[in-house]
Amino acid sequence: MSVDTRFSLSLDQLKELSQQALRFARACGASAAEAEISLGFGQTVTVRMGEVETIEHNRERSLYVTVYFGHRCGHASTSDLSLEAMRDTVQAACSIARHTAEDPYCGLAEVDFLARQVPALDLYHPWEMTVDDAIALALACEQAALDFDKRITNSEGATVATQEGLFAYANSHGFCEGYPSSRHALSCSVIAEQDQMMQRDHWYTTARSAADLEPAQHVGRTAALRAVRRLGARRLRTRQVPVLFEPSLASGLLSHFISAISGGNLYRRSSFLLDALGQPVFSPVVHISERPHLPKGLASRPFDQEGVATRDRELVIEGVLQGYVLSSYSARKLGMSTTGNAGGPHNLIVQPGANDFAKMLRLMDTGLVVTELLGQGVNLVTGDYSRGAAGFWVEHGEILFPVEEITIAGNLKEMFRQIVAVGNDVFLQSARQCGSLLIEQMTVAGE
Repeated sequence: MSVDTRFSLSLDQLKELSQQALRFARACGASAAEAEISLGFGQTVTVRMGEVETIEHNRERSLYVTVYFGHRCGHASTSDLSLEAMRDTVQAACSIARHTAEDPYCGLAEVDFLARQVPALDLYHPWEMTVDDAIALALACEQAALDFDKRITNSEGATVATQEGLFAYANSHGFCEGYPSSRHALSCSVIAEQDQMMQRDHWYTTARSAADLEPAQHVGRTAALRAVRRLGARRLRTRQVPVLFEPSLASGLLSHFISAISGGNLYRRSSFLLDALGQPVFSPVVHISERPHLPKGLASRPFDQEGVATRDRELVIEGVLQGYVLSSYSARKLGMSTTGNAGGPHNLIVQPGANDFAKMLRLMDTGLVVTELLGQGVNLVTGDYSRGAAGFWVEHGEILFPVEEITIAGNLKEMFRQIVAVGNDVFLQSARQCGSLLIEQMTVAGE
């Protein structure tokens, strides 16, 4: 189906409107400007205990414009794409810019870094799904969870969501490009009960194309299995033991690493990885790549939010940090060049090791498997890490019983260097693809 039949405006029309915003900026005396115009629409349906709970539709449109008067900068936005509203928005940005202090580091990305070609990355797959279809799919997902085990006694619901978007970005260096994208998801959360004790867990699947989603029944059964296996959870006495993060949580550890090597935290001197470029920050078993051009990738982009071309690169090789995550502004502050990461990194991939999850358990021998994290106890300045957790106690490579109401603590700098192994059980449904991570030792605080 043609993109132009799905949206109220075509890509060419969005490009022309973004160029018009730049013309308004020039007419106001701006020395440079950039504009992004986007359209989006979606649908979300949630059912609970066999009944429809919510049906939501969204439709969005927006213009974000940034203008520069030398080294003075102003931003403004609007959801009204009429020419009059666009002109008013540009004038507002110009008024802001005239009253801001000069910043020698602000400005458009350098021309040499802008994308010359825009590869097709297969990011747009509309889902022709009626509300009735979505309800039926959500009901099937939840029913599969409820049928999985008689101890599944309640549900927090199953949700089907779909979103489509189209955008164009232009700047006064002559760059003007855009593309459509889509994202779809199915999730389920249920409650298991036994001996008057209850446990909750969930599962989800997300993809650019609905054809790549896990089957609804699989999502429901996985959510139920995760809830049931937590029944009978115990607390642990405080101890220091190896800790194995399951893949979905291991990918979360990468977000702390990315924050620590992102330009904003670096030039503010608020990162535990200051001046770490070229230094070992992980154990030698860790290799992290950025792959922005993966077809259908959840974080794939041909260019970043400034029009800078994205490219494959190695962030970590055998534990050694090879590069930072920089926008044009943060790069200038650090005396470096942009890495094409305005808006963040694009598809991080941790090279998997040779062990599946069962072998990772045997490698750990005795310790804790973490399957849920609670709270926000991470200090990016010091690297101190302390979060509530739940999971399973393991002895001799076998899971013995579930645990809850514990806290795991350590320091990210030490945790990264103590990664013993990376599993091959890669969690693919994320912009950060990673297998389970085994850390040599952390403090587990309980009774």
